[in-house]
Amino acid sequence: MNGFLNRPVSSAARIAFFYYSLSSTVFTLTLFSGNILGYTSELWALKYWGPGLYFCLLNFILRYSLKGFSYEIAIRSAFLGSVLALGLYLTSFDAVWRAFGLYIMALSIFHFSEFFAVAVTNRQTLTIDSFILNHSIQYWVAAVASWIEMAIESYFFPCLKSAQWITVLGVAMCISGEVWRKMAMFTAKTNFNHHVQTVKKADHQLVTNGVYSFCRHPSYMGWFYWSIGTQMILINPVCMVIYTLVSWSFFQERIFAEEMFLVSFFGNQYLEYQKKVGTGIPFIRGYCPADGW
Repeated sequence: MNGFLNRPVSSAARIAFFYYSLSSTVFTLTLFSGNILGYTSELWALKYWGPGLYFCLLNFILRYSLKGFSYEIAIRSAFLGSVLALGLYLTSFDAVWRAFGLYIMALSIFHFSEFFAVAVTNRQTLTIDSFILNHSIQYWVAAVASWIEMAIESYFFPCLKSAQWITVLGVAMCISGEVWRKMAMFTAKTNFNHHVQTVKKADHQLVTNGVYSFCRHPSYMGWFYWSIGTQMILINPVCMVIYTLVSWSFFQERIFAEEMFLVSFFGNQYLEYQKKVGTGIPFIRGYCPADGW
């Protein structure tokens, strides 16, 4: 892995982008083949067995053509590309499946773009965990809970899922959240990290320009609204409320802890920045030693 990271900075990004694009393209063409050519028993087999066979074949090829970190990047990018294609395909069905298709497309783009952004801007911190696919058990429990709610409500209360404007609003919120988060990552560059930094590095600088001039934590704000947007896409009223409360609580604690270290790193410089710019998330003030909040 160390040897890989000593290559040109764009190596990981190029591998990720290539296999994400390749996988999403092949899966899309395979899934939509029946719509284009007409349905026959042969095409049915191609359409529903083809993607699985393709992924097994791709994994076999990657196992022998790439090693170590390069393979790990490629296989995860290919998987996320296939998820994007599946989501696009599901949007061709009825309203419920269309919403779920948009939802998993949002998931695919989010996780791929997390890795890609780090690979482009901050390769020193780049690991396979930069995909955030293994963020936490709680993250995936919450995701599965949202799928269960969608299934139950679609079966027992189908009229609840008919408010298409909520889905559209959710897509817009996911897009805006993604834009804010990725702008934060590209603005902060090497000063951005997926983990709260407890020790100040020699090159660590306080970033206050760009999106950071509008809020102190644009990456957290983006993720906060993106997570709520995913539940709006699915029109999940229960999970929408739970996601909002849990995300808010998580980011309140995260911001408080992070700002404790930022104040210790930058002192009055950060305290002055706090006075001018809010956190970006409603009712979260962050940490200030002066009055205990």
